[in-house]
Amino acid sequence: MKNATQLLTDYLQAIRDPRKAAALFADDGVLELPYLKSLGIDAHARGTEAIERFIASLLAKVPDFRFHNARFLIETPEQVFAEYEVEALVPSTGKIYRQMYAGRLVARDGKIALLREALDTVAAATAFSPA
Repeated sequence: MKNATQLLTDYLQAIRDPRKAAALFADDGVLELPYLKSLGIDAHARGTEAIERFIASLLAKVPDFRFHNARFLIETPEQVFAEYEVEALVPSTGKIYRQMYAGRLVARDGKIALLREALDTVAAATAFSPA
């Protein structure tokens, strides 16, 4: 059975394959980026199908999206907290999306029960705005 660190590592590596990434979540697992609400984006997905759709929609906007430079800061078998980066072109704006994510993952029975990510909303708004 995978622990929290193994699950987050697998998720970060699988992000370019929405089905594979979503399969790491429990049937009622949640992926949420609560700070995106300030940009008018509902970034809360519950269940593997919703999570797969959410990741696929992200990749449609940022085809080269991939995580790198993961730094695990707190690790227990059930929870992990890490920082990880993204640097990718947003084709619709021609801008580079540079972001540092902070993620807390809660594992349950070898699956992701919760992955809550925080990010710099100014950096996101800048990269995705046409002006």
